[in-house]
Amino acid sequence: MKILIADDDPQILRALRITLSARGYEIITAANGTDAVNAAIEHRPDIYMIDLGMPELNGIQVIQGLRGWTHAPILVVSGRTGAVDKVEALDAGADDYVTKPFSIDELLARIRALTRRVPNQETAPITRIADISIDLVAKSITKETTDGTEFVRLTPTEWQVLEVLVRNVGRLVSRQTLLTEIWGSEHITDTGYLRLYIAQLRKKIEPDPSRPRYLLTESGMGYRFMPDRNMRD
Repeated sequence: MKILIADDDPQILRALRITLSARGYEIITAANGTDAVNAAIEHRPDIYMIDLGMPELNGIQVIQGLRGWTHAPILVVSGRTGAVDKVEALDAGADDYVTKPFSIDELLARIRALTRRVPNQETAPITRIADISIDLVAKSITKETTDGTEFVRLTPTEWQVLEVLVRNVGRLVSRQTLLTEIWGSEHITDTGYLRLYIAQLRKKIEPDPSRPRYLLTESGMGYRFMPDRNMRD
């Protein structure tokens, strides 16, 4: 099982690499947030251990970036003990939080608990449909044209809708799930929001918005992102 440890303290990196390697884990290390994201894309770890106070990209930014394309468990290992820091990390997508200093027995127990949550399916950080590339880490969409590469610009809400669907590639995402995740539970019946934003997304990424191939409607239920099939709405 591969674990990515991201921390700007070289002594902690060395100690954890030695300790966890001795227990059979494959360890990948990163000393800053940017290296952590790059290592995540290259190695696809099973578990992440992320410090909050890193240079370049801080721990919260790394967690947010990872959660754009992976559901692998994230354990925050930080010297910050305040409740606000813990809540912010968990809200960003972390699964658990351990404060420094910690005992190795506690850390191993947390890792064992997280291994039971390893998902069955991952979404690639970059998804391609026809001449369009969707990069969940960079939060960007590019389109290849005869004149070169163009950026497809989305509004923040359009991106949120698309990101939820791409993260659940091939799976039905109910209207209620989308509404709750993006607008909150008080908007669970406002399906007009979804129809509007799905229509706008289709205009921007579908070859023929009137005959959608990728953003599919499941009548009466929700929506499905299917990059590998041709199908009418």
